[in-house]
Amino acid sequence: MPADMNDYFNKKSGGGGQNQPPKPPQFIQDFGKKATLLYVVVIVAALLIFFKPFVVINSGEVGILKTAGKFDPQPLTPGFHLFIPAIQDVIVVDTKVRIVNYKTTAGEGDFDRRGGVLIKPAIEVLDARGLPVNIELTVQYRLNPERAPQTIAEWGLNWEEKIINPVVRDVVRNVIGQFKAEELPVKRNEIAVKIQGDIAKEIDKLEHNPVELVAVQLRAIILPKKIKDQIERVQIAKQEAERVKYEVLRAQQEAEKKAALARGTAEAKKIQAQGEADKIRIEADAQAKANRLISDSLTRELLQLRQIEVQGKFNEALKTNKDAKIFLTPGGAVPNIWIDSKDKQKTTSMDR
Repeated sequence: MPADMNDYFNKKSGGGGQNQPPKPPQFIQDFGKKATLLYVVVIVAALLIFFKPFVVINSGEVGILKTAGKFDPQPLTPGFHLFIPAIQDVIVVDTKVRIVNYKTTAGEGDFDRRGGVLIKPAIEVLDARGLPVNIELTVQYRLNPERAPQTIAEWGLNWEEKIINPVVRDVVRNVIGQFKAEELPVKRNEIAVKIQGDIAKEIDKLEHNPVELVAVQLRAIILPKKIKDQIERVQIAKQEAERVKYEVLRAQQEAEKKAALARGTAEAKKIQAQGEADKIRIEADAQAKANRLISDSLTRELLQLRQIEVQGKFNEALKTNKDAKIFLTPGGAVPNIWIDSKDKQKTTSMDR
């Protein structure tokens, strides 16, 4: 083999005449470095997924940071938060309005949680005489977000069973025990106001204000059957009494209406009669006044003049009827009366 050919192979093998393995291409060397970085990223991601050293808190929730079993007094607000796994942990609690329904259809066991609504058995209490009464009501409340760490540390995650349920049942028993069963439906509004007020007072007494009471609604008062029958009989009697009272009042109103109509008719007749009497009196007064005016106008001289005028008319009549008979009124007063002797059926009266 030529010498120059040997030099070529020695250079390709690294020189020195020794056999050395060939180096990998540059792209393979770069891929190895990137693969190492990728492995590190995958391992870190797997650790993050496994230990999950972060938490996302939604609106209507708060987080309680627990470090080595101790709760941080400052709650974590909604957002993204990091913590140290194995040393720290975050407890997420709901601070939205929650509802507990006490109803007769609920079971006697533990409550059933459905969409933030707790179903509890109706509250069985005794009235003032010891008769059993069931009360159905709804209580709305929420966890105080600012005091959530202290509340969970003191009462635990089942704080509702330790705070809300005992307070509600005790207050309802105390309030209903002050009334008789038959009084409960009548005083329903008063009882509802008293129950809500007393529950609010009892919750406000709790240390650190763990719960905020939103509302209490009294939905139903379920009485014993004999009490319900008694109340029904009383209601029927009251309705009958009210009906009779209404009929009596209606009869009185009808009688008063007829009496008022009769009085109105009588008054109208009285007014009409008074009007007629006034009319006659006015006409009589007018006639009397006219007569007085006439009487005052008839002087002696005027009467004599009128007598002369009438006498003149008689004289004129005698000229045409000489057989006529003339009668003069006593004292010569007018009118005079004359009668035609030829016609005895004809009588003429002359006024003036």
